[in-house]
Formats: sequence, structure tokens, C-alpha cells
Amino acid sequence: MPDVDRERAWLLTVDGAPQSYVDLDEPEHLEFEYVRRLAHVLDCAAEPGAGLDLLHLGGGALTLPRYAAATRPGSRQTVVEFDAGLVELVAEHLPLPAGARVTVHAADARGWLEGAAADSADLIVADVFGGSRVPAQLTSAEYAREAARVLRPGGVYAANLADGAPFGFLKAQLANFGAVFGELALIAEPSVLRGRRFGNAVLVASDRELPLAALSRRCAADAFPARVEAGAALARFARGALPVPDAAAVPSPVPPEGAFSLG
Repeated sequence: MPDVDRERAWLLTVDGAPQSYVDLDEPEHLEFEYVRRLAHVLDCAAEPGAGLDLLHLGGGALTLPRYAAATRPGSRQTVVEFDAGLVELVAEHLPLPAGARVTVHAADARGWLEGAAADSADLIVADVFGGSRVPAQLTSAEYAREAARVLRPGGVYAANLADGAPFGFLKAQLANFGAVFGELALIAEPSVLRGRRFGNAVLVASDRELPLAALSRRCAADAFPARVEAGAALARFARGALPVPDAAAVPSPVPPEGAFSLG
């Protein structure tokens, strides 16, 4: 759907839920707050403007790849999107800018990750939803280990997740990634972290110290400020959670009615 307020901006919805927003004239404009938080992770992952090798699991309308191409023009980007029809739709109606080094594959995210070369990515961004839920094959400890294998030393993993109190799903994801990465952070609005509402949370993991101060400043300055939890506070949040093997993995919880609606 076109945005009446911006000349060449478009909103992509899937099954009635807003999934992506793209401004073809201004790729650095990020409408969705969770996408801004993923972009903050990208911005803080290396020196400004430095090219990176990025792997995007989940593509949508390629909002973040467009942003990375604009802000880190030397980057090589691979996008894996399961919905082949969506890939064709976006390529036809929302073309990438000339010179963007972005390759899009219609494939299964977990299968692609397992086939990817070790130490081949500086940043993995996971934003995969089947409808309104993260598929079970992307919620296990084995999946977390595959992500760690594909990342280079010092690489960063960032995932868009969704949950609400009592946060059983989110805590399990922290346990999965905490078992294979030395550093974790969680970015979410205070109302979500306090259990007052269901919402998005960005999980960040790395084997190196995360730029928590820079991330916190950027997230706090957004129109809808978010908090960055890490260290002892995050350990308390996830206390008692255990890694979940493939055999016991489940999709993320069903959002309450209206949680991600346009209305």
C-alpha cells in the first residue's frame, strides 16, 4: 500500500499484519521501531561507513538491506526469504537501488544457514516470521550454534523476536544464545520488559564485548524509547531458563489480537 504522506514510500502487509515499510527515495528512513533497533545494532557493529558481510534471514521488502547499502556502501549482503512470491513482488515493484550489492535467495532460513560457510558473516540479522510467529526451527539451541559457526570472530547476531509476560519464549532464546555466545543484550520498550504488553524485543549476541553505551544512547533517543538490558539485569530476567533442543523447540507465542494490527 502506498504511503500518502511520502511520495515513493510503501507499506507491505502479509495476512493483514504490517511487515515492512520502504521509502525508495530515502532508504535511511525507518518507520518501524523494531527495524530502527536492528539498524542501531548495525550502526554500532563497526566503524561508521565500513563495509560488512551481512546475512539477512528473512527479507520482507528489504528495508534493512537498503539501509545497509546506503550507510555502508561497500557491504556484501545475502538475503534469504522463504516466500518466493514475495521475493518476485518486491523485485518487480520495489527495486533495489543501482549498485547495491544485495543477493536475494528464495530459500528456507535454517537450511541456508546450515549450508553457509563457517566464519563468513560479520553480522546476521534474523527477522523471520511465519505469519505472526517465529518458526520453531529458528528457536532452538542447535540453530544458535549454527549462527555462531557462520559468524566470524567478533561478529554480531541480532534477531527480532516477540513475546509477552511471563516471557517463557524470550527467556528460552536468551538461554539458547547464552550457551554459545559470551555476550548478550536485549532491546525493548520498558512497557514490554515490565510485562505490561506483548511486543517486539531485539536479541543481540556476540563473542566480543557489545557496544552497550552506544546502543543505549541510540535506543533512548528514538521516538519510542527502548531500554538495553545486559549483564546482571539480563541474567535475572532469564533466571532458570534452559536451552531448548530441536526436538522440543516451538514457535514464538501467538500474539494477542490486535498486537501487530494496522488499527
